Amino acid sequence: MAELVYPPVIATARAWFKALDLRFDIQGTEHIPRRGGAVLVSNHISYLDFVFTGLAALPAKRLVRFMAKESVFRHKVSGPLMRAMKHIPVDRSQGEGAYRHALRALDSGEVIGVFPEATISRSFTLKDFKSGAARLAQEARVPLVPVALWGTQRLWTKGRKRDFGRNHFPVGIRVGEPLHSAEGEETAGLTARLRGRVQELLEAAQRAYPSAPEGPHDSWWLPAHMGGTAPTPAEAKAM
Repeated sequence: MAELVYPPVIATARAWFKALDLRFDIQGTEHIPRRGGAVLVSNHISYLDFVFTGLAALPAKRLVRFMAKESVFRHKVSGPLMRAMKHIPVDRSQGEGAYRHALRALDSGEVIGVFPEATISRSFTLKDFKSGAARLAQEARVPLVPVALWGTQRLWTKGRKRDFGRNHFPVGIRVGEPLHSAEGEETAGLTARLRGRVQELLEAAQRAYPSAPEGPHDSWWLPAHMGGTAPTPAEAKAM
């Protein structure tokens, strides 16, 4: 089926990035498979992470079908777009249907995007990973491709107002080598390996990030362990 909606949405997003004068630092896009199924796995620090994770797949000429909460598909604006771009609605009370939908897409050679933390991390550190991404990769016999994003929280994240001004925010994107399930590997073990790899990529993106808070008033987007005023993981969990 022809992609009638996804390409114009990508073009609009790129024009918007240019208008915001975002400064991208993207590395590792060669690790995105150019054909066949794959599960793209990213950390989650912003409402816009699906846009930036999808951007990493464009050099490989791949369109990512993201698994997203079902309420997004009920919105009068985002719903029709999400369905037209063939994203996958997830009803958390009945997740098996979404899992099977994603599995069929992988079997047909699609790239599926998953945020295994399930929700945005208010601490901007990695939360525990759900096992669904690893399960999908094992059952479909496709690779897991780890991705880390940094800087996207400055645009729009949970508990903060959107900032879509022309602030020249840097955005770091790191894509790692694909992970494959070893023979007989337990899903929990694969999930732990995946989380460890995303952590490594996240730390690399943070080290390379060219911007720092302008002062105490601007340190909210930096994790507590890096000297910022974001909630600690324990504080974020209690919110």
